[in-house]
Amino acid sequence: MAKRLPPLNPLRAFEAAARHASLTKAAGELNVTHGAVSHQIKALEQSLGVKLFERSGQRVKLTPHGAEFLPAVSAAFEGIAAATQRMTRPASAGALSVSCVPALLLLWMTPRLGSFTAQYPDIQLTLIPSNDPKDIRAADIDVCVHYGDGSWSDCWIRKWSGLELFPVVSPTLINNRPIRSVRDLADHVFLHGDDGREWHTWLAAADALDLERGRRHRLGDARMATEAAVHGHGVALGDSVTARALLARGMLVAPFTLSVPAVDDFYVVCRNEMRSAPIVQLFIDWLFAEKEQDEARADAPVAGRVPSRRKRPSLKVIGVRTAS
Repeated sequence: MAKRLPPLNPLRAFEAAARHASLTKAAGELNVTHGAVSHQIKALEQSLGVKLFERSGQRVKLTPHGAEFLPAVSAAFEGIAAATQRMTRPASAGALSVSCVPALLLLWMTPRLGSFTAQYPDIQLTLIPSNDPKDIRAADIDVCVHYGDGSWSDCWIRKWSGLELFPVVSPTLINNRPIRSVRDLADHVFLHGDDGREWHTWLAAADALDLERGRRHRLGDARMATEAAVHGHGVALGDSVTARALLARGMLVAPFTLSVPAVDDFYVVCRNEMRSAPIVQLFIDWLFAEKEQDEARADAPVAGRVPSRRKRPSLKVIGVRTAS
């Protein structure tokens, strides 16, 4: 690769001269003479075999070759400058932007912000509710906590958590419209935030695929589906990570003991160059430490995994008195 790259100093001279449209101003910025800048640009032109500038007195103008070359050179220098800034900023101070699955951000991460702030009071977080893979490459996003199959390429990635899926419903709705068996789900609206494949997986395990023909609402994401369930608009699929607190507070109940593994998992993902940034390391370490504490406490009831996914689910209403 080194043989294919021009020397650094001529590139710096080219970029500065193009930005200022002046050799004199470029020389001032680089703290060298006008002649040195001119010599470096001529050397670069000879190396590339093309003319990069048209010269008119003290001003210079990019040729078509120069205009084509400049964006790549500028982006390379900006990337080096940004990486340098990230490497040199304090380990436990500064700004950190995080893209996180909306349901996980609202239901798991936000309630724990006090823990993070207590440990790192000088870190200012920007939290972005998103599961867009483009965020991984975005220059203004430092780290992502996303839901997927882990197939993102050319980045640092580590699985954060698997999760189990199971139906959840509000106590008010289940009191007014009891769920005594899986067949009773036919009297309820199915809420989902994906294309329906996760409900399909659970219904298949419950030997109840014929219920897929029932009433359905597709919401924007799992967070919205869960919120709709809290408000009594139907039955959603909760998961063992984001629904835990809602179950513990009695805002939702899990009618069945049957749970199935989710199609995908939660991953922590970032650009390769960001992984070594101290402030990113602190945040990632905090994420995994909080998850370990959750698993150690296990202080909220969740739907249990049954020995066989072919087993028909049994009724298990948590803390709910059904109407007679």
